[in-house]
Amino acid sequence: MIEDEIREILDEISTRKRRYYAEMLRQLDLHIGQDQLLCRLWKEEGITQNQLSERLNCEPSTVANMVKALENYDLIYRQRDELDARVNRVYLTAKGQDLKEPIEKLWKKQQGKLLDGLSSDELLILKKLLKKMAENIS
Repeated sequence: MIEDEIREILDEISTRKRRYYAEMLRQLDLHIGQDQLLCRLWKEEGITQNQLSERLNCEPSTVANMVKALENYDLIYRQRDELDARVNRVYLTAKGQDLKEPIEKLWKKQQGKLLDGLSSDELLILKKLLKKMAENIS
């Protein structure tokens, strides 16, 4: 059945993409997901861990573990909120800021590998189909 074949192809793409991406991130001493947390902070530095959890669509415990690891790598730091001492806000260190360009290059390299050889028309069709698939599972 064609649907099964499509699912299998998507599974294979997902598995290979994740493996390739994990290898690339390891070169920066990062793990999958940590780049997304850093990216969120490049856009919204000083947000709380709860806000990070919401923005990344991750469990609070997952974000707490990532924050702790990235803090140990000296890429981010936590600071108590001035108005509410119960709240910690998360900020980038200079070292965390410096990873923006290498990570963005890594993303572009991975995207280029995925889309290599596709024409502009094929890319437009692919985008439309992927958007529809994303809607379907929302």
